[in-house]
Amino acid sequence: MAETSIGTPEQLRDPNFTPALHKAIPLGIQHVLAMFVSNVTPAIIVAGAAGFGFGSNSPDFPELLYLIQMSMLFAGVATLLQTVTVGPVGAALPIVQGTSFAFLPIMIPLVAGKGVDGLAALFGGVIIGGVFHACLGAVIGKIRFALPPLVTGLVVTMIGLALVKVGIQYAAGGVPAIGTPEYGSMLNWSAAMVVVVVTLALKFFARGMLSVSAVLIGLAVGYLYALMVGMVTFEAIGASWGRASAFALPVPFKYGFEFSFAAVIGFCLMAFVSAIETVGDVSGVTKGGAGREATDEEISGATYADGFGSALAGVFGGLPNTSFSQNVGLIAMTGVMSRHVVTIGALFLILCGLVPKVGAIIRTIPIEVLGGGVIVMFGMVVAAGISMLSDVDWNRRNMVIFAISLSIGFGLQLEPDAVQHLPDTLGILMKSGLLPAAVIAIVLNLVLPEELTDEATEEVSGGMSGHGSGSLSGHK
Repeated sequence: MAETSIGTPEQLRDPNFTPALHKAIPLGIQHVLAMFVSNVTPAIIVAGAAGFGFGSNSPDFPELLYLIQMSMLFAGVATLLQTVTVGPVGAALPIVQGTSFAFLPIMIPLVAGKGVDGLAALFGGVIIGGVFHACLGAVIGKIRFALPPLVTGLVVTMIGLALVKVGIQYAAGGVPAIGTPEYGSMLNWSAAMVVVVVTLALKFFARGMLSVSAVLIGLAVGYLYALMVGMVTFEAIGASWGRASAFALPVPFKYGFEFSFAAVIGFCLMAFVSAIETVGDVSGVTKGGAGREATDEEISGATYADGFGSALAGVFGGLPNTSFSQNVGLIAMTGVMSRHVVTIGALFLILCGLVPKVGAIIRTIPIEVLGGGVIVMFGMVVAAGISMLSDVDWNRRNMVIFAISLSIGFGLQLEPDAVQHLPDTLGILMKSGLLPAAVIAIVLNLVLPEELTDEATEEVSGGMSGHGSGSLSGHK
């Protein structure tokens, strides 16, 4: 294959390849923009649940800015653990870490209406849960046999399917706008569609850097469009800039430390979901970027970084981190596997965290504009999961495992009230959909015989069972 303007096909698949700096920098920033809103949104949600004001004149505005600042700073630090590595910690792959949505059902009740008083127990749970999460790295390689492509592909696909809804909500105006006349307006959708159209046009009709940086350029064009139609004002930019300080360092145990049994149990249980998600994401990165399976060392290192990154964030007032699936989609889309590109993105995140004025300006990007970008990215996550599932031998047994796991897991995501009578902690885990789907797939894969009888499968599938590897209708 011919050499591209970034590098040869072999270089693009090499995690240790470093593109020229003038090309690596925009590629790294593109990774940040792909995950920026998703990274800071959990902090905004927790701040709102705690009762912090969101107006620029609110006395709680500095606390809100601090939580957002820590989300950016420690997403960057945790990403560096993944790309640069420290001993066994880190996968040495282009894995982007960010604040996890999975822990929100646990965090919101802990802080609801308590202001800063509820944050001590929250961050106590983050720290202890992060250490527990890191411990999973020591064993996750040994239980890799229980996580074949059937399981990891299912998890990645479900993550993508869940995120697709978020992308649509962003494009329509964001969750706070739901129920208002502005939600889903043509103005909102026009901003998102500008990003989608520009991204696709550059990706498929441009070459070299223009094609690889399609998402970044699409977001920039969308921002300019939003500025022209009045979705962004210079007054809003000035107000955001004025309230943010020029430089701020993180403060250890700023909100104290409190041991809460409910918080610790909740964070430790959710660590399993995050670890399974990371296994899927690492597999998605190596599959989509390098066309190979992830090694045990990469899986373990990524899990260590997940846990230690979260524990370190908790010390300074940051929320739990996990690998970000939308950036898996970005790697599959750009074809650039370089971990050093993601390192540049991590440094940019750290800069945003240390200089709140930088983050304040980036926050002026309308959520509708970012929605256009993440629609493309979240769709690519689903595609990455389907690509992983293509390696599955689609015999009758595996079809039944996939069908039952997906039906229950995705069904619980769509209808969480179906388990409203379960105890709080168990109910939270079931509503995630990811954990029950993964557990069912793992258990069935271990206990079911290698081949189900024709009669049993015909009864379940109505004669629609598939044959052959990677196909629903081929032959072995």
